Amino acid sequence: MPHAPADGVDSTRAVYPGTFDPFTPGHFDVVDRSRRMFDHVTVLVAVNADKRPSQTAAARATEVQRLLPADWENVSVAAWHGLTVEYCRDHGCGVIVRGVRNSTDYQREHELAATNEALGVTTVFVPTRPELATMSSSAVRTLRT
Repeated sequence: MPHAPADGVDSTRAVYPGTFDPFTPGHFDVVDRSRRMFDHVTVLVAVNADKRPSQTAAARATEVQRLLPADWENVSVAAWHGLTVEYCRDHGCGVIVRGVRNSTDYQREHELAATNEALGVTTVFVPTRPELATMSSSAVRTLRT
C-alpha cells in the first residue's frame, strides 16, 4: 500500500457511507467496483437523523458484513455515528464514494460533495449500472412488506 501523505489522509483509502436499510444489489455493485479502484474501502453504516432505519447501525453493519464475500479482503464494514468527514479524518481516508442513480441523486450528492471537499475530503461518484438504477432501499423495503 502506498505511504500516506503527511497530513494523514490517504487517497487510496475510501469510505462508502449510507444507511443501507437494507443493503441492495446496487450497493453491492458500488462496493465491488470501488474495491477495484482503491486499496481499501470501508462500508460505513451511518446514522441519518432524517431516516428511521429498521435496525440499529450495528445490526445493519453486521448484516452488510454477512452479505459481502469473505475474499474481499480490502473491504471492511463499520457502524458510525457522526459526520462522514470526521470518520475519514479519524481513519486516514481521503475519498468518499457515492453511488448515483439519476440526476436527482447527482444534484443532492453534488451539494454534499462540495461541502466535503471544503472540509478536505474528495467525493467520487460511481454511476449506477442501468439495470440497477430503479432499485432503492425504500423500494426494497416496500417489496418486503
